[in-house]
Amino acid sequence: MDLEQYIRDIPDFPKEGIVFKDITPLLASPDGFRRAIDTIADEFADAGITKVLGAEARGFIFGGALAYRLGAGFVPARKPGKLPGKTTSAEYALEYGTDSLEIHEDAMGPSDRVLIVDDVLATGGTAAAKASLVSSSGAETMGFAFLIELDFLSGREKLGDRKIVSLIHVV
Repeated sequence: MDLEQYIRDIPDFPKEGIVFKDITPLLASPDGFRRAIDTIADEFADAGITKVLGAEARGFIFGGALAYRLGAGFVPARKPGKLPGKTTSAEYALEYGTDSLEIHEDAMGPSDRVLIVDDVLATGGTAAAKASLVSSSGAETMGFAFLIELDFLSGREKLGDRKIVSLIHVV
């Protein structure tokens, strides 16, 4: 099944010159969404994944489904101030400035083997920040999974030698 058929290009969104990759047609398709989740889950079936980490908001969609499929827990990474209780954070660079993500301090520990999931791998900054959150908890990042990878931005170079699965490549 060609998953690209479910991705819609939206020119000049969110600003002029950007071609936004709209994944909502894939999410609306039972066959397309199932195929994406099953393909990623199959890639990590033997990795002993105990937790799946996804950032809001689209990372929640894929992360929750993958955690269920892999029999793992789900760890939400959120913008600052959105989680109750004690958190740990990691900062990443934006086009102009920085932002950060937070997880609960007790969300994972040294015995956890973590899969980091998101819809798109672009520059790699947010994925690297998520890996930093995993490391700071003492857990091990087993790999990364993305629906779409924007190859021309070379984001995978920031992710080290871990396994990276991207279902659609945009060159």
